[in-house]
Amino acid sequence: MEVLRRSSVFAAEVMEVFDRSPTDKELVSQAKALCRDYINSRLIQAGVSWSKPESNAPVPGGKLAEVSTILLRLGDELEYIRPNVYRNIARQLNISLHSESVVSDAFLAVAAQIFTAGITWGKVVSLYAVAAGLAVDCVRHAQPAMVHTIVDCLGEFVRKTLVTWLKRRGGWADITKCVVNTDPSLRSHWLVAAVCSFGHFLKAIFFVLLPER
Repeated sequence: MEVLRRSSVFAAEVMEVFDRSPTDKELVSQAKALCRDYINSRLIQAGVSWSKPESNAPVPGGKLAEVSTILLRLGDELEYIRPNVYRNIARQLNISLHSESVVSDAFLAVAAQIFTAGITWGKVVSLYAVAAGLAVDCVRHAQPAMVHTIVDCLGEFVRKTLVTWLKRRGGWADITKCVVNTDPSLRSHWLVAAVCSFGHFLKAIFFVLLPER
């Protein structure tokens, strides 16, 4: 399987960004790189082949790579708690994967619903899990180009909704503070909050996506 290629040039740029306060544009760029890495991990787990590699993914040894590792670890925990919620997203939303506008609108509607009651790292992880689940659906249904659409949509959502919140926390590296223990029997409060708020989002989004009558 062809996986996302790593770029040493991008690694150097990432290290420079983490040495100072990131700009809005840099936070969005990092968000998209993290999304590509998360999606690639889930495609590998699903045993799905994807022939559209990206060059600007997090690289081993960099600080963004550490953030990516933590994000994936927290995603594993979240998906462990509710394994069916983050799979077959397209079927749960009853949407077609052949239309870029439909996929974009659906993802952005889900994203908005997740953050209706505020922003937490748990909800950010949930957003990435949804993006990856939807991406897996797209590749399985022979729509690999939609993966780029999902990544771009996530980046746009971060720009409009999450950038200010991220800057107050010093950037993406703040997520590393969420990992306080490795005992799988002790679920962090942020995970519980994310799952509780997520339990109703699919039903809500289904009605959001219904055509106007």
